Amino acid sequence: MGATKTDHFTNKQNELAILAKALGHPARIAIIEYLMKVNACVCGAIVNELPLSQPTVSQHLKELKNAGLIKGSIEGNSICYCIDENGFEKIKGFFQHVTTHIEKKNNCC
Repeated sequence: MGATKTDHFTNKQNELAILAKALGHPARIAIIEYLMKVNACVCGAIVNELPLSQPTVSQHLKELKNAGLIKGSIEGNSICYCIDENGFEKIKGFFQHVTTHIEKKNNCC
């Protein structure tokens, strides 16, 4: 079996791409904003905040969790979700690196 295209990139590049892809939908941005507002919640509360069906919200939560941007714990019959700081620290580090580069570089175009 041949190498996939992602095999040609570093682990860090692949991780950042997964994080960026997970943030690439407005519903997921809305979920992150809601979690920041309430600091934790159950899936049902998120469904009430978004104009989406429960299965659709669950799929977006799954994508965010798989990417490492949110974490969840089972509490009774519900899952309580909150922000996973580790994923956002990776994003923050990348954008800080880009910003530092931009500030030091002369305008090239």
